[in-house]
Amino acid sequence: MEQRMHNLRHQLEESIAAIRTRSAHAPSVGIVLGTGLDRLAQRCSVETSIPYADIPHMPRSTAPSHRGHLLLGSWSGVPVAIMQGRVHYYEGYTMQEVTYGVRLLKALGVRVLVLTNAAGALNPLFRRGDIMLIADHINLMGTSPLIGPNDDLLGERFPDMSDPYSAELRDRARQVALEQRIPLREGVLVAVHGPNLETRAEYRFLRTIGADAVGMSTVPEVIAAVHAKLPIVAFSILTDECFPDALHPVSAAEIIAAAEEASPKLEQLISALLPVL
Repeated sequence: MEQRMHNLRHQLEESIAAIRTRSAHAPSVGIVLGTGLDRLAQRCSVETSIPYADIPHMPRSTAPSHRGHLLLGSWSGVPVAIMQGRVHYYEGYTMQEVTYGVRLLKALGVRVLVLTNAAGALNPLFRRGDIMLIADHINLMGTSPLIGPNDDLLGERFPDMSDPYSAELRDRARQVALEQRIPLREGVLVAVHGPNLETRAEYRFLRTIGADAVGMSTVPEVIAAVHAKLPIVAFSILTDECFPDALHPVSAAEIIAAAEEASPKLEQLISALLPVL
């Protein structure tokens, strides 16, 4: 098992070496684009686009709307590395594979991580199309990317999770949203492994335990980022209303369409936020 952790460092070195044959770009901010949020990449002045398939050991995205490219360039004058799509636990990947992209961004030299996703609204005050600033999370995925032997060169054995979503960065996000006149919700994300959506009873349970939104990603990446000491700011586009007493069936296509519809607001918010991160 110790060999596995050594292998992870070796894999990251090979991934970085392959990227460096294509670009010497030095990003300061890493961005992960979630379901239906592909268009956000249009705001990036791309210097280099590398398919995940061309990066050794990088898992391939198979979920709808996740293109699977690493984009290196600048956004609002800030050097960035953008993961145009992520991989999910429900795709059959291990937790270590799910979080490989975050490890790679850290190895590329990013100092701040911006995460985005599509999620279902549980808070009855929230609506489809809202942007939610993630303040905290509940991990119901049944596992963690840190299970197994620890590599002290990647992070400490027992990372503190009292402030996983940087309070300072959340303050900046709120201020930018106010200045840009972008309505911004704030709440707790609960992560489930999927891929099935939840039952009415499950939605009631998730709301009862304090969740404002539910999704199938992001939390493993946050755990890995905290382990790597990367400050995080994260946003959910609320794509459907998961209210058990007024629940309507929803399809993946409808979720993607809702995220795409709301993405201009998130694009505006991130564009204004990047220079002050």
